[in-house]
Formats: sequence, structure tokens, C-alpha cells
Amino acid sequence: MAEIAIEYVIAKGHVNIRATHPATFEITKENRVTPKGDCIIGVSANKSPKQFNELFKNIARKENSTLLAVLLADNVYDYVVGKGSKELTFNDNLRMVFRRSSYISDSTVMINADKAAKDINRELISKLKNGETLHVFLIAVSFKHFT
Repeated sequence: MAEIAIEYVIAKGHVNIRATHPATFEITKENRVTPKGDCIIGVSANKSPKQFNELFKNIARKENSTLLAVLLADNVYDYVVGKGSKELTFNDNLRMVFRRSSYISDSTVMINADKAAKDINRELISKLKNGETLHVFLIAVSFKHFT
């Protein structure tokens, strides 16, 4: 038996998106990004981790949970697979960060991700640099183990 929950986030692209960071990618509620923000792939997000629904947060906090982020802009997509953790707080009111590592802060929504900003489909990043809307589907899945 599986538990599943979905979060849907809408953000925008920005001319300064570079998406070259080797360890993370980020989506923020802030409405701009400077060229130094090399992990940011979306701005003006309509929600933050603190606003995620409780079912999603509860499933993502299970040690055996798998998280999937589907990123879509103008019919170009990519996806990232990672893990949840009981240590996730979802307390950040501004930023959501997806990490290759297992480091956790209030902004972390996924750990052990299989991609960082530099790995995301470059055609998708090009769309975001042109200001396209970014649709983010976050899916948390946890399978109940039977003995």
C-alpha cells in the first residue's frame, strides 16, 4: 500500500537565471534573481514550503519516502528524484531548495536529489531565462512495508 500527496507550485522564469549550481536548485517567492543566484530556477513562486499541505509534509517526512519534482515550462520538462527525511521542517516562508546532499535546513524540500541546477534540461532553462511560467509538481510517495 502506498501513501501519496502532490503539491503544485507556479513560479516564473527570469532573465538572470543561470542554473549552474552543482549541488542544489531553488525556487523562491522573491520576484527577482541576480546573476550570483546560480541555483535559482524560478522566482515569484505562489507558495513556500511552509504553505505546503500537511499530508504532503507528513509523507515527505517518512524515512522511506521518495520525492519527485516534475518541472514544466512551455511544453518542455524535466524531472528530479530524491528522498524525504524525518528531519524536514518545511518552515521556510520564502525559498524551497532541492539538494543533492543530505543537508537539511528550513528551506530544504528534497535531499539526495539526482540532479542539481546544472543538470536540468537546458532547453527548459532557456525557456525560464525567457520568462516562461514554471509549473512544479511535487509528489511525495511512501510505501507501507508489510511483515
